[in-house]
Amino acid sequence: MPRRNDIRELEPNLAGAGLSIGLVMSRFNEDIGDGLLSGCCAELLRLGVAAERITLATVPGALEIPLVLKTMAQSGKYDALVALGCVIRGETYHFEIVSNESARGITEVQLATGTPIANAVLTTEDDDQALVRMVQKGTEAAQAALEMCHLLKAVK
Repeated sequence: MPRRNDIRELEPNLAGAGLSIGLVMSRFNEDIGDGLLSGCCAELLRLGVAAERITLATVPGALEIPLVLKTMAQSGKYDALVALGCVIRGETYHFEIVSNESARGITEVQLATGTPIANAVLTTEDDDQALVRMVQKGTEAAQAALEMCHLLKAVK
């Protein structure tokens, strides 16, 4: 329902037919990554993205995600991208560095290339939090990627 009747509002569009989606997944905390991937792929397929139009690249860890996203974005082959991974707090400051820098890198790639990127790199206190959130976060990332793809096309 429109928020105001006197303005044109762009409605969310989650249609996946005809779109090509690139996924970049960290292999660190691989069980969580697989759960994120499962939720994301199931939702992309449900929304009409053809399986053959989904490409998965895996990287060692969260800090490597932005470089592959940038390369995929610059290729022009993908309408939207999704970052998948999990950083779980440990006993050192490394958690903050990896969490902050991976998020910054993902945002930087999105802004520099104009390709929408859904960030589904979980940052959690422990494995249990990640396990509870992984499938839902993957699902939400698929939706965000498609919505942003259509929104950017509509505002151009």
